[in-house]
Parts: sequence; C-alpha cells; structure tokens
Amino acid sequence: MRARHVGSSLLMLVLAVSSAVAQGQSQTAQQPNLQSEAPVQQSANSKLLSQIQQAAHTLNYAGVFAYQQGGAIESSRIVHVFDGQNEIEKLELLDGPPREYLRRNDDVQCLIPEQKTVLLEKQRGDRFPALLLASAQSIDANYSVRPLAQPMRVAGRTCQLIDIVPRDAMRYGYRLCVDIESKLLLKAQTLNDAGSVVEQVAFTQISISSAIPDSMLQASWPTADWAVLEPVQKTVDLKALGWRIEAPAGYLATSQIQQLFAENKLVHQMVLSDGLATISIFIEPYLNERSDYKPHGAAQVGSVNLYGVKIANFWLTVLGEVPASTLEKFAQSIQYVPVAASK
Repeated sequence: MRARHVGSSLLMLVLAVSSAVAQGQSQTAQQPNLQSEAPVQQSANSKLLSQIQQAAHTLNYAGVFAYQQGGAIESSRIVHVFDGQNEIEKLELLDGPPREYLRRNDDVQCLIPEQKTVLLEKQRGDRFPALLLASAQSIDANYSVRPLAQPMRVAGRTCQLIDIVPRDAMRYGYRLCVDIESKLLLKAQTLNDAGSVVEQVAFTQISISSAIPDSMLQASWPTADWAVLEPVQKTVDLKALGWRIEAPAGYLATSQIQQLFAENKLVHQMVLSDGLATISIFIEPYLNERSDYKPHGAAQVGSVNLYGVKIANFWLTVLGEVPASTLEKFAQSIQYVPVAASK
C-alpha cells in the first residue's frame, strides 16, 4: 500500500537515489501479531476497504498530513474536491524545495518553481488517503483484514483501528485508523514482521466539508510561460524483449512501459502489485563509460528497499515497499534471454 507521501514518481526516486550516491511510534494500542490467521467476515472487510477508498476519492476535504520515513518527517497540505464527476486536488509540499501537485482525475501537473517547469505525470490510485491498487476482494488472498474494537483519535477526530495482516513473510503489514463518521483514512502505518513501525503517514489537521472555495485549488505561481515536460512513453512487452520476470507469489504486473528521458535516456519499467504493496523494475542500457551505477546489490531508502544488478548489457534497479529478503530474492531471479535477430 502506497498510503504515503505523494511525491514524484518511483522513477524519480530511482534517479534521485542513483544521482545522490554517485555524487557525493509509540502506540497506545497493542501492536498486532503479524502471523497469518483464517480470514473472518471477508465480505464485510472487503466492503470496509472499499468504503475507505471511495471516501478518499469522493469526499471534499482539506488538511495537513505528516509523512515519517526513518528519521525524516515531511509535511504536506492537501485540498481535495469531487464535483460529482471529476476529482480535483492540490497538494503542496511544506518542507524542502517548494513543490505543488495539481491533479484532475489521473492527470497530474508537478510545479517546479525554481526551474519554472511543469512536469506532467499520471496519478496512481493508492496515494494517501487512498490505499488500494486492486479491488478490495483481491486483497483477501494475501492479507487478513481485522477491525479492532478500541477507538482512537487522530487530528481531533475519532477513528477505528484496522489491522491488515500479511498471510506470509513476503510483504509488510499495515495498521490503519479510519474516521468513523466519514470512512476517510486518517492514519496509516507500515509494520514489519515484528510489529514495529517502518513508516507512517497521518493527518495532523483535517476538515471534511461540502464547500471548498475554488481559490484553494489554484496554483501558487503563474505558470503560463513555464516549460512543460512530459516523458515520452509507450506500452511494451518485456517478455517479448527477452526478459524473464517471475512475479513473487500474490503479485501481478500492472504496467509495462518504455520512457524516453532527456539526453535520449531510454528506460523500461514494470510495476507489480498485490493490491496494496508495489514493486517496480527499471531497466536501462549499461554504459561501460559510466561506473557509478547505484546501488550495487541491496540498499534502503527509508522503508523502500532497493536492489541494483547488472544483467547482460543492462542495469536493473528493483525497488518496492516490501521486506528486503523478498526484494533481493525477486531481483536475483530475473533473467534475460537475447531475442534472436529477425531473418
């Protein structure tokens, strides 16, 4: 579940990590026991997850949320409106370099004021306060959903605790706190197999209202003369290109694309998901004159595990919000079989 900061795309994370390396909770409720148990009331629990997802997309709300990953904490302001047909959203980063994300349905404009640039992106469906990348019913195969009796308060609102417990050791668990009145997700924690918090995101202030002025959704800067960048991409079939990628149990490929970036840098990407967690594979040609490919082997950025490896004449960066052992085993299983030249 990517119930976390709506920053740039996963690919931007890979590029940032590679470039940076090359250049240079206490909880009052008891932590869950992350052992698999038989599912209880699957239909009711699936309905609850669907309600959480629907609330994120169809309610009008404005607030500030904090995202903690490792020792870093970042805050963002979000304004979200649903007019009956379209979702319109503004997300403003409150820490670090100024950034704003203006979204209309799946289309996102990332505003970068110091470069006077608008980067066009696509929105994934699991960005906080949404959580699902698949139907709620499909989650049952990989997780057990367990509503807890004790209520809590987040951002001044009463919420219900829900544990999402993995059925195996190949994925993290989650603890949610869902607004009782509206079903909006107020807090989400990612938990390892010991029940410790790996990362968390939570509203610190939230207003759920039927009326939000249009002015709260406007960009903070005039962008009429800014440059507009959109990565050139198309759908591809990595298997037809020679890649043999066996998804971990419970994961399915959700997209396979080719993107062309500046300086004609061509990158292939595959995204796999179990409905909550995702794994991404980035494939680029290996250049002998470049010796700074990072990471070599396993690495970690907050709760996101990464694995870098050279296969044939390609460099692969595999990353995901899954345990390091899952990611490493998966990355090492990827194979490349050169496609025979056409006669």
